[in-house]
Amino acid sequence: MIDRVENPGSEYYSSARRVGDLLKKQLQDDPHFYFFSPDETTSNKFDAVFDVESRAWGKLLQEKWDLPESANGRVVEMLSENVLFSVMTGHLMNGEQAMMGSYEAFFPIITAQLLQQMKFIKQSREVKWREDIPAVNLLSTSGCWRQDHNGYTHQSPALISTLLSIPSGLANCIFPVDDVAATEAFGYMLKSRNVVNLTIFDKNEQPRYIDSHHARFQYDNGGASIYQFASDENPDIIFTAAGDIPTQETLKAMDILREDLPGVRFRFVGINALSYRAIGTTDNKLTKEKFSELFTDRKPIIANFHGYPETLENILENYTMRGRLRVHGYNEEGSTTTPFEMLRRNRASRYDLAIDVAEVFGREDLVAKYYDVLNKNHDYAVQNGEDLIK
Repeated sequence: MIDRVENPGSEYYSSARRVGDLLKKQLQDDPHFYFFSPDETTSNKFDAVFDVESRAWGKLLQEKWDLPESANGRVVEMLSENVLFSVMTGHLMNGEQAMMGSYEAFFPIITAQLLQQMKFIKQSREVKWREDIPAVNLLSTSGCWRQDHNGYTHQSPALISTLLSIPSGLANCIFPVDDVAATEAFGYMLKSRNVVNLTIFDKNEQPRYIDSHHARFQYDNGGASIYQFASDENPDIIFTAAGDIPTQETLKAMDILREDLPGVRFRFVGINALSYRAIGTTDNKLTKEKFSELFTDRKPIIANFHGYPETLENILENYTMRGRLRVHGYNEEGSTTTPFEMLRRNRASRYDLAIDVAEVFGREDLVAKYYDVLNKNHDYAVQNGEDLIK
């Protein structure tokens, strides 16, 4: 429980490490809990589970350097997402908890199985003697924005768009902004029944922004909230983001603009969950009245999204007019490149967001200035293999 964050954005923690600790505790507390992972438990930084549990392994011989293995281990690793998902859903239908972790780019492999599971959930809810079953809980790490050494093949947020396009009302995409929010997301996932939860977070250390009370409040408030530390009264521009890296870039864009456009007022609204046609989870969607409170009725909205921008744009259009919206996100531009260059390639960097605002106010001088910064970072990254902008 983190009761207070003194200087939001100044301390860095790994959401994946935190989730690994929570998985470890769950394995200790629940002897029926299983964790499934293709072969990425360690690379996704969930390896705290091996402090208390062994990998399921039937072979008698093992190398001295290998992780703990046993025939009855409850960490199940196999390089087949399809097999793992099938075994996991069988376990869930027995009423027992489980979770599955994987690289974001490879979760779409189980798309057809997920859709069939959602059909099963829908039908089973109509059968009186069927009891509720634990949620299908997917932990998606190694996301598109930080695949610096794997490159384009490991960049795909496609499952987010798929789940949010299904009109069953049985899927949540959760975007914890930091390790504190990831803790609350983990608790929400365990409590969920008869639904699919896809939770997306970066595995590296990222800034901590909110306390536990704020993270919990977002679920009760329809999946969105104002970050007061980054917001002004009576804003002229509304910024919003869903995802840890997009939020980080958005808040940095606001810092840049406050220097270059003194007197302009900004508000930041953090989005922690999306479901079909809505901000928020399936059991607590943001109402249009609450949307107006958070986003105002007319002010321009600059949005930054972990996934494909059209996915978030289509949801926001259910609340307001398209003309207010400028939505950034992953535009299927990838490579083995530096972190900031990935953002620049997809027009999701802090300077790309700042360009939108400069255009709103007719400041062509700032537009030129920001493009110049972007170009300089590109040249530097190409020559040096690292970013000029951190």
